Amino acid sequence: MAVATKLERDPVELDPKHYTVEAENDDIRIVRIRYGPNEGSVMHQHRPGVGVFLTDANVTFTWPDGKVEQVTAKRGEVMKFDEAWEHNSSNAGDSFEVIYVELKR
Repeated sequence: MAVATKLERDPVELDPKHYTVEAENDDIRIVRIRYGPNEGSVMHQHRPGVGVFLTDANVTFTWPDGKVEQVTAKRGEVMKFDEAWEHNSSNAGDSFEVIYVELKR
C-alpha cells in the first residue's frame, strides 16, 4: 500500500508546541512529541510508524468517531502503527516525551 507523503492534518504544522521534526528525508520523518501536564492538542494525523517513549506516559486519545481511549506506556516502550491514523491527544499525567518515526513510503 502506498502512503501519501503529505498529511491533511499534519501535527507539526497544526501544533508546533508539541510536535517538532528532528530529521527528515524521502523515506522517513522523525518527530519529537512533548507534552506538559494537562496539555492537549487538536485532531491530527500520523503516517504509519513506530513510537518510542522516552518517558512514562498517560495519554488520552480521542478518535475521529468520538471514542476515547486511555493509553499508558512506560519509558522505553515501543508502539507500532501499520496504517496511517488520526486522533486528538491530551496528557492525563506528568510531562512526557516520545520519538515517532514516520514511514513516508
